[in-house]
Amino acid sequence: MQNGVMSGGHHNRNYVLPLTEAMARHVNCDPGTPVTVRMPRPEALPVVIRTWHEAEILDAIEDTLPHVPRCLARRGGTAVHSFVEGLPLSAVCPNGRPVDGMLVKAMAGLLAQMSRVRGEALPSLPDGWPRSNKDSQGFLRTLAHLADRQIRHPNWRDFGGLFAALGVPEDALIRLADRVPAMARRPYSLLHADLHRDNVIVTYRGEPPLICVDWELATYGDPLHDLATHLVRMRYPESQWGEVIDAWANAVQRVRPAVAAGLAKDLRHYVDFERAQSLYPDVMRAAKSLEVSLEQKYLEMATQAVRRALEAAAEPLGLASVPVESEIERVLHRWQLSRSEWRTDHRTVTNIGWEPDGRLPEAPDFPHAAVLDALREEGAAPAAQVFKGTAHLNTVVRVPGVAFPVIVRRKVAAVSRREPTFLSEHAVLQAIEQSGAAVAAPRVLVLGTSHTKDPFAIHTYVGPHDSDQAPSHPVHGLLPHEADGLVDQLWALAYVDYRPLDPTAEAVRFFDWLRELLVRLVDELPKETQRLAGVLGLPNKRRLHEILARHRMTPRQASLLHGDLNPWNLVRRNDRFALTIIDWEMAMVGDPLYDLVRHMHLTPTRPEIRARMFQRWCSALPATHTKDWERDWHLYRWMENIRSAYVDLDRMVTGASLDAPNVSRAVDSYGVTLRAAKGSLGLPPRELSNPYLVRALPDGDHGTTRQVRLSVGM
Repeated sequence: MQNGVMSGGHHNRNYVLPLTEAMARHVNCDPGTPVTVRMPRPEALPVVIRTWHEAEILDAIEDTLPHVPRCLARRGGTAVHSFVEGLPLSAVCPNGRPVDGMLVKAMAGLLAQMSRVRGEALPSLPDGWPRSNKDSQGFLRTLAHLADRQIRHPNWRDFGGLFAALGVPEDALIRLADRVPAMARRPYSLLHADLHRDNVIVTYRGEPPLICVDWELATYGDPLHDLATHLVRMRYPESQWGEVIDAWANAVQRVRPAVAAGLAKDLRHYVDFERAQSLYPDVMRAAKSLEVSLEQKYLEMATQAVRRALEAAAEPLGLASVPVESEIERVLHRWQLSRSEWRTDHRTVTNIGWEPDGRLPEAPDFPHAAVLDALREEGAAPAAQVFKGTAHLNTVVRVPGVAFPVIVRRKVAAVSRREPTFLSEHAVLQAIEQSGAAVAAPRVLVLGTSHTKDPFAIHTYVGPHDSDQAPSHPVHGLLPHEADGLVDQLWALAYVDYRPLDPTAEAVRFFDWLRELLVRLVDELPKETQRLAGVLGLPNKRRLHEILARHRMTPRQASLLHGDLNPWNLVRRNDRFALTIIDWEMAMVGDPLYDLVRHMHLTPTRPEIRARMFQRWCSALPATHTKDWERDWHLYRWMENIRSAYVDLDRMVTGASLDAPNVSRAVDSYGVTLRAAKGSLGLPPRELSNPYLVRALPDGDHGTTRQVRLSVGM
């Protein structure tokens, strides 16, 4: 043994030093005795759940577990522990390698020995602990709430925007706590809660063969939690998990059999929690690692670490999807650039470069320098200012010297949109602004590409100027004055000159074009989606074309349409407009009746509001735009029912865009959508070979939607 620094964890540095004479007298040991001095790392992030001070637990278990280190002295955060001679298991058996079967049994014995330590021997527990000392469900819920309070919350100010950009909602751990199922009751005991290869010492003398060190995360609760953290943090090969679980079960059966109750069913819930809470430290450490350098090799390592953490936590946390690596890399890059200066090749780099898109001239009130400031602020924005939609990541920022907030819009990488887009959003917004039409829409200020080859746009922000206040959307339907305001804006859109946007629009019969678009959408769905659609009784491309071809619609004068007037694309405001219309990505030129009916399909609309909107709409527009609307609007409604049946089914099968609230709500009531679509198609309810398939579909009363994976066997 040499004096100096031992391997320390993320939270402490460990120094092995001989006791001086003065210190030896103070702790009643011989001078020269080696001890471990544990000093907290000042740069360490708060990313662990703590129940007690480590000294408290070591004092409490000194007699029960005599081989663990003793706390000889403590001052502030620094402690002096008795030294445990031996090698960390990680030094002889690195992470990922199988562990010898004898060592596995010995570690299982250590965990079993801890299960004998009862609560009466331990320090007082914090407030809020489960009252029953056998409440497994309550303990796991407590852990999830503690992880939210002690890990997520203290770091959210600095890292919340990063997590939001990666698709991790602020309440993910709280929702996990709410989903904890009933479990078998197991007697509580002392838990180490951090038994990995660095914290297992293989002794030189072999008696005992192994000793656990680093007890700072010790707690009291369901012993299954200790097994789960051990399985995950030891980085066993997946093929060895069964051996470890069996060894643990055999060991506790000899010591305290009740501890193994419900093992086969309940262990996965604790493993899920371990992977879910690990997401936060893993992502934050990966992001912090880029303070050293943003060179590509460091960026790739951080990206891969974040991807692995997201993939492991996706199911436990109910994440709708995991971003692709290219998107993760760009998010990390923007976040780190915005934080501080960084160094590469011995040069300090502070600029965030970008290239303007020549299709949009520079806005007089938002010059080139303001763009750089906006991009810098984008990466540092808190979670409350980051909004992830179906196809865009939107970040609200304030730029020094600019009187109004703006929103930076970036397309989400590798988004698979079944519904195509036809017009450039920036061109549509320019046309509306130049027309002077009474339409409340954002102004497009900038169009460009970051130096990471990542296209972006900057719009004026139309939500509350207080960035801590979220925009309000009419998710439960429009109020009467909002219905009037929206109709008035649809009327104003009819007077925007659409010819520069779509010169061929007047040569196309809109309904026929829309019908063929729907048939093509069905034909281009993935085979798995088409297969399931057939099982559910939805027609294939050929049959759908035959059914829709029976219908005819009166041609009407075309106008500019928004194309996607769902509630989240409408922002409430306190003036005559009542609503601002955002996200013009699906804008098109066509029948103005379609925009109104599609809005009613996407937004809960009470009959009296629907009647009010139709009456105001047909009174405002000339007859060329409204002819035969009373006969034709039902046909558009039927087509939207049919479209949703295919599109929402595909979202369930592929998991695409389920983190967007409009998609989440649509998928959550798919059973209703399917019945409406088959009714629109004139198809009778079909008796399925497996009636449980329909019962498994979301029917509108499930609350938050999680990703649904459906497969059909033939």
